[in-house]
Amino acid sequence: MALGRVISAASQLASPVWDAVRTVVASPSRRRMFAAEDRTHLDVRGLHRPGTEALAGKLEVLLQDMPGVRSAEVNGVLGRIAITYDPETVTPHELADAITDFEQRHDLDGRPAQGVKHPGDAALLLREVGAVGLGIAGLGYAMATSVLPVRALPSLVPVTFSLVGSVPWMRSTAEKAVGRTFLDTSLAAAGLTSQALAQRPLGLFTDTCERLCTTREYLARREAWRRWEQNAAAGAHRSAPVEVAPRPVPLPDGAVERVANTSGALALGGYGAVLAISRLPQRALATLAAGVPRPGSAGREAFAAQVASALSHRGNLVLDPDALRRLDRVDAVVFDAAVLRTGRDVVDTVLGVDPGTDITTFVERANELIDPADPRKRERNGAWSTMPLADCKAALPSHIRDAAREESRRGGTVVVLLHDSEPVAIASVAPELDPLAEALVDAARGVGTVAVAGIGGKLGERLEVDRVVAGGSRLAQSVRDLQAEGRVVAVVSFRAHSALLASDVGIGLPDAESRVPWGAHVSCINPAEAHTLLAAVPYARRASNYAAALSVAGSCAGAAFGALGPAATAPSRASMPVQAATLCALGTGTWTGIQVTHLPPPSARARTPWHALPVQAVLALLGTSPRGLDEPEAARRKQPVETDHTEVGVTTATIEGLINPMTAVLGVGAAVSAGLGSFLDAGMIMFVLGASAVVDGVQRVSTNRELAKLLSAGQLPARLRRDGTTRTVPADQLVPGDIVELHAGDGVPADCRVLEAEGVELDESSLTGESQLVAKSPQATGATMVADRTSMLYQGTVVASGRAIAVVVATGSRTELGSTTTQDDGGACSGTGGVEARLSALTKRTIPISAGAGVALAVADLVRGHPAGQAISRAVGLAVAAVPEGLPFVATVAETAAARRLADRGVLVRSPKTIEALGRVDALCFDKTGTLTQGRISLREVSDGRSSRAVEHLDPWLRQVVTTAVHASPEPEDDRPLAHPTDQAVVDGAQRAGIGITNAFTVLADLPFEPSRGYHAVRAAGPGGHRVSVKGAPEVVLGRCVRWLGQDGERPFDRDARVEIEDEVERLAQLGYRVLAVAERSASPRPELDDDDVADLDFYGLLALADPVHPTAAEAVGRLSRAGVDVIMITGDHPSTAEAIAVELDMLRGRRVVNGAELDAMDDDELTSNLPKIAVFARVSPSQKARIVRSLRQGGRVVAMTGDGANDVPAIKLAQVGIALGSRATPAAREAADLVIADDRIETISDAIVEGRGMWASVHDALSILLGGNLGEIAFTLGAGLLGTAAAPNTRQLLVVNLLTDVLPALAIAVRPPPGATPEQLLSEGPEVSLGAALNRDVYVRAAATAGAAAAAWLLTRPLATAGQARTAGLVALVSAQLGQTMAMRGRTPLVLLAGAASMVVLAGVVQVPGVSQFFGSSPLLAHQWLAALTAAAVATVAVWIWQLQSGGEGSATGR
Repeated sequence: MALGRVISAASQLASPVWDAVRTVVASPSRRRMFAAEDRTHLDVRGLHRPGTEALAGKLEVLLQDMPGVRSAEVNGVLGRIAITYDPETVTPHELADAITDFEQRHDLDGRPAQGVKHPGDAALLLREVGAVGLGIAGLGYAMATSVLPVRALPSLVPVTFSLVGSVPWMRSTAEKAVGRTFLDTSLAAAGLTSQALAQRPLGLFTDTCERLCTTREYLARREAWRRWEQNAAAGAHRSAPVEVAPRPVPLPDGAVERVANTSGALALGGYGAVLAISRLPQRALATLAAGVPRPGSAGREAFAAQVASALSHRGNLVLDPDALRRLDRVDAVVFDAAVLRTGRDVVDTVLGVDPGTDITTFVERANELIDPADPRKRERNGAWSTMPLADCKAALPSHIRDAAREESRRGGTVVVLLHDSEPVAIASVAPELDPLAEALVDAARGVGTVAVAGIGGKLGERLEVDRVVAGGSRLAQSVRDLQAEGRVVAVVSFRAHSALLASDVGIGLPDAESRVPWGAHVSCINPAEAHTLLAAVPYARRASNYAAALSVAGSCAGAAFGALGPAATAPSRASMPVQAATLCALGTGTWTGIQVTHLPPPSARARTPWHALPVQAVLALLGTSPRGLDEPEAARRKQPVETDHTEVGVTTATIEGLINPMTAVLGVGAAVSAGLGSFLDAGMIMFVLGASAVVDGVQRVSTNRELAKLLSAGQLPARLRRDGTTRTVPADQLVPGDIVELHAGDGVPADCRVLEAEGVELDESSLTGESQLVAKSPQATGATMVADRTSMLYQGTVVASGRAIAVVVATGSRTELGSTTTQDDGGACSGTGGVEARLSALTKRTIPISAGAGVALAVADLVRGHPAGQAISRAVGLAVAAVPEGLPFVATVAETAAARRLADRGVLVRSPKTIEALGRVDALCFDKTGTLTQGRISLREVSDGRSSRAVEHLDPWLRQVVTTAVHASPEPEDDRPLAHPTDQAVVDGAQRAGIGITNAFTVLADLPFEPSRGYHAVRAAGPGGHRVSVKGAPEVVLGRCVRWLGQDGERPFDRDARVEIEDEVERLAQLGYRVLAVAERSASPRPELDDDDVADLDFYGLLALADPVHPTAAEAVGRLSRAGVDVIMITGDHPSTAEAIAVELDMLRGRRVVNGAELDAMDDDELTSNLPKIAVFARVSPSQKARIVRSLRQGGRVVAMTGDGANDVPAIKLAQVGIALGSRATPAAREAADLVIADDRIETISDAIVEGRGMWASVHDALSILLGGNLGEIAFTLGAGLLGTAAAPNTRQLLVVNLLTDVLPALAIAVRPPPGATPEQLLSEGPEVSLGAALNRDVYVRAAATAGAAAAAWLLTRPLATAGQARTAGLVALVSAQLGQTMAMRGRTPLVLLAGAASMVVLAGVVQVPGVSQFFGSSPLLAHQWLAALTAAAVATVAVWIWQLQSGGEGSATGR
């Protein structure tokens, strides 16, 4: 499987490279070419200059007249001609010859072709691939010749090439002399070759890594071009040349340029000064090497390459990659006005003359009467009419005149709406803004100055931008004017080629005909991609600032390294920190670029009030009809599939896994070690870090794939009507304007406007949190709240009853559900305190100890007269080797193991890091519907009007009430569930009560439930005669009753009786029940039934229905509460319903219930102070849920939020642990959650928290071994060094100790589940218990035992052995003592024992095998020496084991 993936990946990489090779081989000499099947692109000289349009036409005609040529299109901007031809008839060489002849005949052969880095150019890709190959070959050569008697090239040569390539003023000077293309190729080849000949493997590795980044970029750009080219329509390539004036001032320097120019100057100056003073060329060369500012440019290159690759993978064309290298300096954005508008005028605002009037009718009439193309035209329809504002201004009150004036200022055309010739409202007609207009402007504000070009629609006022500049043909000059002010300008436009070319970053968008804006540097497929590019600017600045800072740090460290130690090796030492900083810059640049690709898509703002428009207006605006769209129109409207971000692969996930507190520390340690020549140490450190990140990355990718399967399985089907024909398609095939049919039980596949409805009720609990059904109709409504828009059907909701025909108005991220799921936390809360924070705290203790030990050892060596280089080398070796490399790995493997154990129990963990957060959770927020409750309505109690009983304990009369209710329900069809959930709940309740449902009654007619009717009635014939049975809303049914039947007989249904029953209704409602009244009467045999027949009824009783609590919810809530986790209910349901559930679950415990209105009345400080007193939040909106979670986090709580609906998504995303619960969880909730629980068992959440708490116990055990062992190593090594003995192990030996004790045994301990602990005990675990004082105590005891064992072994063997053997015996005891403590720990598993045994075998090989022993500085031991070392280790192990038994009752719950 793994081999297959490797082969597949290699094939995917090799295919475009081989294609590029074939293209270059087939290319005519001196002419760049892109070839794809039957189409070829060739350079054309001179036609990129303005005024050559006629010549371009002649060339097209000339080529089209050639045999086999089907079309020819000159692209004057790119200086290319795209030719479609028959390869069997004509060859590229013949085409090139014809072009050459044409150029010569028209004096074009001497003019250079446009120097654009065309994404299809094969030569550019092969240059990068060749550089990578040269770098890999050079690495092999450098490593081989470093051990062979081959003389190395002087380091001055590669250092010079690096300086020229990295210092801007040097590079620009060379570029002017030889040209950019030649310089780029020469620097790549000469730099890599000279690094190899100079035997500088680290420099080669760094250069190769950078080339890999750019190779990936060029591959992605070429593939994006190839995909676009395959689908390009006729004429898509044709473009006239564009003339652009030169930039008025040079491009301002950014952080990278400033640091690079300064470093270059200081390097040259330092080189001369040191050479003049010391007369040591190598020492001077070290100063020059230290000043190479490679990290700055490398960080920016990596960022730009990552962003370009991501943009290309999403279908965008990066036509000029250099523009992405200028992103960090952009400080002004100019929008072409057309980008921010849809191109049509609409009724934008309607204001009533009377502020208290409902404007629903006004909105509907305004849209009926006003023609947006000619809004001032007078229109009339019955009593309604319109007229221009100027003709009616005097008759308007002052506040309306002021509002009209404001609308006019904002670019609107104001029209007066009249009823019976009296002004009742004003309407403003304005250009419609693009749904992403505000999002684009907001992103631009994060860049700097925002300007709009052109004055159409007064967009400057409507969007509140900083400046309005001249647009149209003067836009390019506006850009030049901004640049003259010192601005670095980005332009966003459809077709302004000259302005896009003049800008520093030109962002183009396709126009209505999908034509590519060839003047753009980046052609985006849609405004959302342009938004991503603008949002990338702050990240580009961050990447450049990081890189510049790394460049300074690397140069300073390099200068220090070069100044210390022998002069002969000074250049190598000085370059090591610079190369290490360059690698770090490549990492930070790539990581920052990955963050850009993970940015959520912008939220589109709905412009059209579909709910307030009449049906005909909706259809007209969408350009559709009740027959639906035709297929060509639907295909035209189809947008590319939207994704939040590109799919994360193992490589990307691995890079992300390296972002942890220890990476920087260990990376610096590795660089320092490499700088001092300890390449093995550095390699081992980086290996451990890389392995940790790979484990984390593989887990994340596999989890995300499992989640993707879940989301794909949740794809809704839709009954689609096109061209009058209905068929079923996946929901993602819908486009705005499609007509869909919806039946009871269907999920709503997109946001839709109701066209027709028959008894339609929707379950909108997944969107609003309200469990009551909502009636829908085609009638327009002016409601502002989503929950009140009765004319709309929203994606993610479910049709509970009835049938509807609707038109799709929004899909994807533009739906209400989509806009909800793209909300983020706004950066409000960023908590710490997890494993990373704890490890960071441990690092802050460990690193100073390691560094202090190194300093002490260095001082001791210097006092004894050892050479400074040797002293520093030994000190740094100790400090680096003493760093616990496995520290981040321990947490990763413990979290991963816990995640896999949870997966076996049906819990999908998106990232293992979620596990540690689970272990810290102290506030768990439950949504009610579908989480604490089952998310379905159920018959709970039955009342005779005075008192009620549970459905399982009914007396004979109450059983009769249920029987009558069943008679008032529709007949089931073929054992299928009833359409209406209330009817099904009554039938299910009867079955639970043991009431048989017979077919003794024959239904003659019925009146189905409708919201306007309020009841369901059935006329049936049975053994007792004909009856009319009714159940429905009490306020409707009670008004039709005349008698009250009960166990005691019959009584009149008078005022007192009604009051008594209404009191019972109120009591049940206060308990959170939905109440139905049941009644019946005798009837005639007439087969019809109408509303008049539902009268003179006998009242039988009441049904109390509710969403039942999960059977295991009470136990789970109690278990969590006992573990110190506050359980809080957050729901959109009614307060009384929520309180009843809380009482049933024993959640209140002296705390209170707060509703949404009361929540809004509290400010943030008041809410935070009141949170400990609140158990239930009811009637809250999704934004209020998020506010509650935010307040909990700001109060220092670690919050988990569970839910299953789209309304829970903002809070789920904001919580430290978001949990999607149950099979009913919507795709939106699953996508947002950190944990996805597949089953409906509420106790699985508590199981997950138990696993999280238990993970801390496992980490404790592993860290006590890891840190105790390392501290023991430091103590023994430092003690031996200070005493001046030869017992101290060398750096390689210390690394062996870490490898044998950190990488396998300690990690095996971390992987195993916590031993012998009950769930209740594990719930008492956590950061303070596991990693607090108990860990410190364990670490100190183990450190003392480890150091004591090593010292004892050395003392025992020294009289009987050589100094080398005694030191090796100490090494054996050092390792064996740690392994013994590991295997003596409680909870041993076969893996722990196997890891310990494997480490002992490796240790024996390191000690006894000739060659290997000498490499690590060891001496083979005799049998009695092994016995002494192992005895010392065994005594230390037993001592720790006895101490562990004696202190087992203290500390954590696992009994350590």
